[in-house]
Amino acid sequence: MIVEVFKTNVNEAELAETLIRQVLDHFPDSRVNFDLEDCDNILRVEAKTVIPEKIIEILKLNGYSCKVLI
Repeated sequence: MIVEVFKTNVNEAELAETLIRQVLDHFPDSRVNFDLEDCDNILRVEAKTVIPEKIIEILKLNGYSCKVLI
């Protein structure tokens, strides 16, 4: 499994749930969660294949910033 971690500006749990569903639409066999208590509002995606550009695109289309944490 690959784990990708992203820094976001998502700060509402309800919105996070909506975005998780959208990510799961593209990566159905993945585990996706937000850590909104972290200062970087972390989005974590665990899957066999993760395409960071697609995840960033999903968040940007919803008006949120997202970048891979290194």
